Amino acid sequence: MRYHETPLQVRFNEVDAYNVAWHGHYVAWMEVGRNDLAGRFQMDAAQLAEAGFLGPVINLELKFHNPARFKDEIIVRTSLRSSETATLVFLNEIVALDGRKLASGVTTHALTDLQGVLQFKWPPLIIKRIDNMKNWLLTT
Repeated sequence: MRYHETPLQVRFNEVDAYNVAWHGHYVAWMEVGRNDLAGRFQMDAAQLAEAGFLGPVINLELKFHNPARFKDEIIVRTSLRSSETATLVFLNEIVALDGRKLASGVTTHALTDLQGVLQFKWPPLIIKRIDNMKNWLLTT
């Protein structure tokens, strides 16, 4: 399965006194990558809300491998793991242009309506969008 790539550059305000990117920014970078991929298939946060649904994060896993530093050019690689339940599971890998693996992570999102009521089945519109994303990710 392939992944979507989102290029970013580590900004000055994202590093600490040690010139290392603060750990919380990796979560934000994963969010940028996730919304970049999902937006191609009408599934980013705003598009999902327009369709009458929300996708709150219910689980976050993040492993740090190497530090990112000021001005590093990085790429957020994002993919989608299949799920039998009405959850979206996004896989992320953050790498530097020089090939260093900086971090890897997973976010799991429940599907709710706009009032926060958990959805146990995928609505047909969302199934179509997810299938489009999966098909795109499976092609090389």
